[in-house]
Amino acid sequence: MSKDTRYRSILLVGPPGVGKGTQGAILGRIPGFFHVSIGDVLRALDVSSDVGRTFYEYSSRGELVPDEIIIELWKRNIYARTILSYFKPDSDVLVLDGIPRNVNQARLLEEHVRVLKVIHLVCHDEEAMIRRIRKRAVKQNRPDDAREEVIRRRWEVYREQTQPVLDFYPKEIIADASADAGPGTVLRNILRIAVPVQELHFRNALD
Repeated sequence: MSKDTRYRSILLVGPPGVGKGTQGAILGRIPGFFHVSIGDVLRALDVSSDVGRTFYEYSSRGELVPDEIIIELWKRNIYARTILSYFKPDSDVLVLDGIPRNVNQARLLEEHVRVLKVIHLVCHDEEAMIRRIRKRAVKQNRPDDAREEVIRRRWEVYREQTQPVLDFYPKEIIADASADAGPGTVLRNILRIAVPVQELHFRNALD
């Protein structure tokens, strides 16, 4: 049998405001984990490339960018990071934040990623998360993101498109982590799930 060369990965999934980006970035600073946010990938996009120009053709018209283009951008970004040895697939577990955003993206990612664990950041107080997003947007001087109707629409999009991703993966690899507490407690909840996954991956890499 041929060796499975897909990237071993952990997905961070949860509604807006739960701290996926913050927690993913912290986790990515720990040896053995490599964090990639799709938001960072898109912000670093090379607009002179063919796929970059295609992306901007859609986004500049206000149209949804096809999932195939998003996955292609992500794939090229990850490949570049492996070439530069920032990401070492043999010893690092890839922590993905913001992707897949829907079930179709999850299907497309299957060719490139072997999901070892899905960490579902659970929020029991939606109103508290909305207040957190508004406060963060004001602090970062992003007035459009501070509008309550915009925030609530983001939650609707999450429920309609991203939450069904949890049904795409086997229940045995999904683990809930409460996101209602402070950042330190949330990180501890995530580490309890993520560290055993990385340790097993590292041991397998040495075999």
